[in-house]
Amino acid sequence: MTHNLDLFGALLVGIAGSAHCIGMCGGVSAALSMAIPANKQHFWGRFAYLFNYNLGRIFSYVLAGALVGGVLATTSELGAGKHAIAGLRLLAALLMIGLGLYLAGWWHGILLLERLGARLWPYIKPLAGKFLPFKSPLQAVPFGMVWGWLPCGLVYSMLTWSAAAGSVSGGALTMLFFGLGTLPTLFALGGLADRLRYWLTLRSLRLGSALLLMIYGGHTLWIGIASF
Repeated sequence: MTHNLDLFGALLVGIAGSAHCIGMCGGVSAALSMAIPANKQHFWGRFAYLFNYNLGRIFSYVLAGALVGGVLATTSELGAGKHAIAGLRLLAALLMIGLGLYLAGWWHGILLLERLGARLWPYIKPLAGKFLPFKSPLQAVPFGMVWGWLPCGLVYSMLTWSAAAGSVSGGALTMLFFGLGTLPTLFALGGLADRLRYWLTLRSLRLGSALLLMIYGGHTLWIGIASF
């Protein structure tokens, strides 16, 4: 029951955190759009490239979730797992609340976490350029896999949550559901749903998403405290 609730929560975070995706992934979507061949700039042509890009991106999320979940599984076998998992739940909850405060424009400390990850990004980003311009939709898969490692406070928060799952499969599933939650926004940024993109930029929706994240973060924090 708790695991199913965590998966639902991961999906919810992906949807509610979409406002953050607009700022983080807008440039990627522009590069992706320009890389699509001119004769494929119709709806279904763009859909094929966007689908494969997001397939690659979510695959990277799932891989990262499996890795951190596996590390915690190993820690559990060494006897320190219970306290480590409870501590990670607390950290994930705090990161979620921090992200909500950021989306509302009330606190920007979460950006410090992204800056730490940004130190590695210059070494990873050039790999994506090797797949441009696209000659076929399949090239968008590895392109998306590279961009799946883009420094992002929302992803870092969910990776902490994935680690708290305490297993390879649990961590992978958490990131899978999170990635699925981000799909509507990423398709909208890719130009397949202009009206949706308009709604996602509304201040009221951004505030609503921020409050939703903070409420869920508070709930997760309470569970984490109770588990000690």
